[in-house]
Amino acid sequence: MTAYFRVRDEFEPVSREDLLARLRDGLVSVLDVRPEEEFSLGHLPGALSVPLAELERRLAELPRDREIVAYCRGAYCVLAFEAVATLRAKGYRARRLGHGYPEWKAAGLPVEVAA
Repeated sequence: MTAYFRVRDEFEPVSREDLLARLRDGLVSVLDVRPEEEFSLGHLPGALSVPLAELERRLAELPRDREIVAYCRGAYCVLAFEAVATLRAKGYRARRLGHGYPEWKAAGLPVEVAA
């Protein structure tokens, strides 16, 4: 497990503060790669729900002109690591959020719930 995460450390995680600033400036798109059920219970503002299993099939929905920040369940959730690897292999500029939805919510940052 340590080797898995060490290799993926090159994915340069984005901090919560950095993501908030980039969102305010319109510089990034946020991608929630958790299952749809989890997304509907709460997610980062403006996030697009694309579960990891659907990512390759739904690439056309993602912007190529801005960086994509993927997140999932937490700092060690492999879904975001895998999403970033897939996106980079397909030519997208992608990074992962250093923490996941639970840490974001616990920090008191804004969240949305699906209607």
